[in-house]
Amino acid sequence: MLRRHKQRHKPSQDEREELMSTPSVTDMLQSSMRRDEVQQRVEQYLRLHDDRDGGGADRRKADYATMINDYYDLATDFYEFGWGQSFHFAPRSRGESLAASLVRHEHFLALRLGLRPGMRVVDLGCGVGGPMRNIARFSGATIVGVNNNAYQIRRGTRQTEEARLSHLCSFVQSDFLHLPMPDETFDAAYAIEAICHAPDKRQAFAEILRVLKRGALFACYDWCLTARYDPANPAHREIKKGIEEGNALPDIATIDETLAAVREAGFELLAAEDRADASDPETPWYLPLADTRWYTFSGFRASRPGRWLTHQMVRLLEAVRIAPRGATAVSSFLERGARALVAGGKAGVFTPLFYFEARRPA
Repeated sequence: MLRRHKQRHKPSQDEREELMSTPSVTDMLQSSMRRDEVQQRVEQYLRLHDDRDGGGADRRKADYATMINDYYDLATDFYEFGWGQSFHFAPRSRGESLAASLVRHEHFLALRLGLRPGMRVVDLGCGVGGPMRNIARFSGATIVGVNNNAYQIRRGTRQTEEARLSHLCSFVQSDFLHLPMPDETFDAAYAIEAICHAPDKRQAFAEILRVLKRGALFACYDWCLTARYDPANPAHREIKKGIEEGNALPDIATIDETLAAVREAGFELLAAEDRADASDPETPWYLPLADTRWYTFSGFRASRPGRWLTHQMVRLLEAVRIAPRGATAVSSFLERGARALVAGGKAGVFTPLFYFEARRPA
């Protein structure tokens, strides 16, 4: 059983600045699309996850670009409100804040890749650029963030300008299955919980290999099913389905399938481990979503009470027509996804922290 921590976390200056730039509840979905199109986009997204007509993963893979753009147009404001600008999980030490663990997780990548000033690096699936900005500050490397969602790029560009990091960080709107860069452009590459969106991991890895210089390193955190996952177990299938619907995934690969795709793409695999095992047993990666404590500063909005309160506020705002019609449905499928993630973590059948390093052969 998780013990309660008695110490209160005092927010850092970075956490206070990030909260000041975070969308409020009344901002959600107000700027990402027209009010009259929210409900239509929600219905379109949920249809892709309705497997009753036999479409399933194949249909989601075929329409992955639409699915992912609909999802992030709808969900980005909720992500920033509840989680901040780094949309990922992290192994966490006892007594460590959520925000501190996220930054440490990002710095781990920079150290393993040996990033330094003068290097040109690509961040695949960069979101609004929170990790990119943290890694650029830490390493001094020049980083190009690849993202296929125009709304996230608009937000990320503004946040990068506000952070005065435009000289190190930039965005390119592109599908990372079809990168617009020439061969052998980058000195290193990384992806943080983004390749799980790809309909074909082997193709995604092959494209990353193409834009890397010979001998360059690629490091990745990926969402995977573990060896404990049993496809014949209805509870496991329900967890998998909930994670896919709540997070815009066409399908979730196993660890073995992911490593096979890395090798088939032409990479030399150097290291692989489940970084979920690096968490303290009392602070597992899914704790922010499972937590019922009300007093943690940086974790309240991601916690169960925080999500419940947010959902009730969104429902009220939609009822009085401040929030657009469909906002409550977005909150609902994100909540189902959060509960599935917690269930997957507790059962040990899913990890968002499978880590590997690979090298383009020289």
